[in-house]
Amino acid sequence: MRIFFLFFLSFIFMTTQAQNNLNRGYKVKVGDQAPEIDLKLLDGQIINNENIKGKVVVFQFTASWCSVCIKEMPHLEKEVWQRFKDDDFLLIGVDLMEDLEVVKEFIINTEVTYPFTIDKDGSFFESFTLTKAGVTRNIVVDQTGKISFLTRLYDEKEFAQMIEHIYQLLK
Repeated sequence: MRIFFLFFLSFIFMTTQAQNNLNRGYKVKVGDQAPEIDLKLLDGQIINNENIKGKVVVFQFTASWCSVCIKEMPHLEKEVWQRFKDDDFLLIGVDLMEDLEVVKEFIINTEVTYPFTIDKDGSFFESFTLTKAGVTRNIVVDQTGKISFLTRLYDEKEFAQMIEHIYQLLK
């Protein structure tokens, strides 16, 4: 009986891990309507579900302590923001639960120019992700408000696919 119980626990653990790997920490999926968006950018601009309709929006979840985020941000600046910023496109850096002064210094140090907001309590992040999910993520929302692409970590191949996906949405 004890062996059966241990086998059962192992099965549950492996199933949970496999599911986490499958969804990569997201509780949303491509094709879902984006959760409620109610953000105030550092420049005071309000971003919500209504005023992003008709635009392609990328939410880049980041933090100053995240080395993978720091590695990805110059690529986001050059290959995404600078390329598409004059189209119906927004790239919004969403800093996870850090103080304003830390975020301002982070933006200066990474030399990015795209708009930023601070997710003070992590609730916006958790509207897309499972509890305790890792922070390096890009979420592409299409012109109709649906999630159309999800990334996790910085993978050059996936990043290139995201850029092509954004390009196709904006054509």
